[in-house]
This record gives sequence, C-alpha cells and structure tokens, in this order.
Amino acid sequence: MTSMSESVRTNPDAARDSSLLVLMPIYNDWEAVSLLLVGLDRVLAAGGISCRVLLVDDGSTTPASAAMSGHDYMAIERIDVLALRRNIGHQRAIAVALAYIDDRIKPGAVVVMDGDGEDAPEDVPRLAKRLRESDGRTVIFAERRRRSESLAFRAFYNLYRLAHVVLTGIPVRVGNFSIVPGSQLTRLVVVSELWNHYAAAVFKARLPRDTIPTVRAQRLSGRSRMNFVALVGHGLSALSVHAEVIGVRLLVMTSALVALVSVLLSVVVAVRVSTSLAIPGWATSAAGLLVVLLFQAIGFAVFFVFLVLHARSQPLFIPIRDYPYFVASVGALFPQVATAKFVV
Repeated sequence: MTSMSESVRTNPDAARDSSLLVLMPIYNDWEAVSLLLVGLDRVLAAGGISCRVLLVDDGSTTPASAAMSGHDYMAIERIDVLALRRNIGHQRAIAVALAYIDDRIKPGAVVVMDGDGEDAPEDVPRLAKRLRESDGRTVIFAERRRRSESLAFRAFYNLYRLAHVVLTGIPVRVGNFSIVPGSQLTRLVVVSELWNHYAAAVFKARLPRDTIPTVRAQRLSGRSRMNFVALVGHGLSALSVHAEVIGVRLLVMTSALVALVSVLLSVVVAVRVSTSLAIPGWATSAAGLLVVLLFQAIGFAVFFVFLVLHARSQPLFIPIRDYPYFVASVGALFPQVATAKFVV
C-alpha cells in the first residue's frame, strides 16, 4: 500500500488544495502594502474570493506597520511575513518565497504581485478567472499595455525591450504580476534561472503561459526605487537567463560581421592593386580599420563563449534545495501571533 509521503512524491499535486495565496516582496514599503491589502481585501470580498497573503520581508530596515494588523479583513484569511536574513533583491526574494510556498504551504495557485500598489488589486480576480478558463495548468501574466512612469524611464525601457528582442528573439511584455498554478510551481522551483529573474525563468522553463491586458497603476505611498541603474541591472538579470541563446546569436552576428569585413577588405585591396582610384594612404587606413574591427569582433565572440562556458561549470542555485539558507523567521500579522524562527 502506498504511503501518503510516497504519493506526494509521485504526484506533486496530491497535497495541494484549491486555496489562493498572494505573494508580495517588500522592502520598507509597509505603508504602501497596508493600503494595498485593504484594497485587495475589498476587491476579493466583492468577487467571493478568499486568500492568504505572504509578505516577503527582503531585509527591511524599518519594522512592519502596526496598521497592517489592525484591519478587519473579510476575504484575507491570514497574513504571514517571511523574513529574510538579508536584502537579496526583488527577484531573488520572489525565488526564495516561491520555493518556501511550494515546500511548506502548497496552495492551489500563487499570485505574484508588487506590494507598492502598481499592480492593481482589481486584476487579481481577472487573473484567477483566466486561470480557471484555461486548463488550470497555465501561468497567466498581466501584460502591461500602458505604463505610469516618466517619459525618460519609458524611453529607456523601450530600448531595453528592443535589445531583448534582438538578443533573445523573445518580446518583453510582462513583469512579475501573474498567477502560477500549483502544478507549475512545483516545476518552477527547480529552475536555477529563477534566482536571477522570475518571468524569464518561466519562459526558460517553457511552462505553458498566457496573458491578460492590464494598465500599470500608481504607487500608493512613497517613491519608486526603480531608477536607471536599477533598470539596467534588472534588464541584465533577465538577459542572463538566456545567456546561451544570446551567445549563439552573437556568434551568428559576429560571423556575418567577419564575412562582411573580409569582403570589404578584399575590395579595398583589389581597388588598391588593380585600379588607379586609390588615394595615397586611403587604402592603408581603410584596411587597418577593417582589420581592427575584425579582430575586435572575433575577440568579443570568443570572450563571450568562454564566459558562458565558465558559468555552466559553476554550482547552480536550486531554489527548492537552497532557499532555507536565506530564511530567518516566519510569523503571522493576521491573525497576530508570535514570530517563530524558521526551522529547516
């Protein structure tokens, strides 16, 4: 007779239920998330949906707001805080939390959303509805059709989207805001690329996915920390997930450039040797410039290939295996109980 533990190992969905969990990574945005939770509770209650909330305290330097535990929630059944040992960044906090959820909670589905209010609570029931309308095994992303940031930010973001398409062949249309069915969560938490970028890891793992159109909302409190430097770092993290694809594309482009430079160099030499059109010094300068471009292209391609090969030889972070190293404690804000040390 098969035991319960053996059944869970052979069928990852066996211990799951139909409950909904909302995951929000937080770094000092306690005032904003307290307002967001009130709005989320109101929206879910109107739609007849209940959930529990997991706030990931990504090494915050300010304590959680007391107002968060003073509200009488109708649809939110429980609010837990997963405290990390140190600040590890937005994407990695999501990776640790997803692994913890899959290992310890095992809900039917997980909504991943920002805690500052820019992901609108009104879209959560829409994500859940689309998940129900699908086969129940599809990751549903909120596709942003319009953003609320400054003109300069949107310009740099569009440049990043263009670079992403050129280098990977994948258009950037989604962020973190999404709903993940439990059946796909158990597959996602063994994807090492989740450590670098959540959405890119879903694409890398080739999980079934779909989108719904959304509009980026405004922050409920405080100022956004997503500046130019943070945007570049976030973009590079997403690109790093597709390093092998980028390497192949760069090699192809480099090969095309080498072929073009070789043809141009041959033309320069032919013009210099077989015609009288050459101006003194012109052929030498043109040939020298083309040779420099040729060696730079070859050197860049070789360097990138060795960089990718070196990365493949390094130990990988496996979220479901390694997440406990980063968890300090888990406690409930609602209903309020004492915070407990995390036990591996």
